Amino acid sequence: QVQLVESGGGLVQPGESLRLSCLASRITTSIYTMGWYRQAPGKQRELVADITSGGSTNYADSVKGRFTISRDNAKKMVYLQMNSLKPEDTAVYYCNIRLINTYWGQGTQVTVSS
Repeated sequence: QVQLVESGGGLVQPGESLRLSCLASRITTSIYTMGWYRQAPGKQRELVADITSGGSTNYADSVKGRFTISRDNAKKMVYLQMNSLKPEDTAVYYCNIRLINTYWGQGTQVTVSS
């Protein structure tokens, strides 16, 4: 069973940065897309960014220019560098991997507040 473990969430002030990491285990292929989603209280889960095995990226308009997704295929990890954080970025962030099936991590809380 594929497992995803996120880390790096926390409480920061507006304008600060955080880096989220996600380790995928039990992956038997090198062809897959990984991404980050988030869900704020009372809202639907939404795509933040994703990245293909070839390195093509896709971002939500709300994070373009502030967030950067990257991956290390050898380590089977995906990262989300979040800069210039805003209170509206507050959410639980979930790592996602798309194989034949889709798998999710347990989520990590990001809170942006002064």
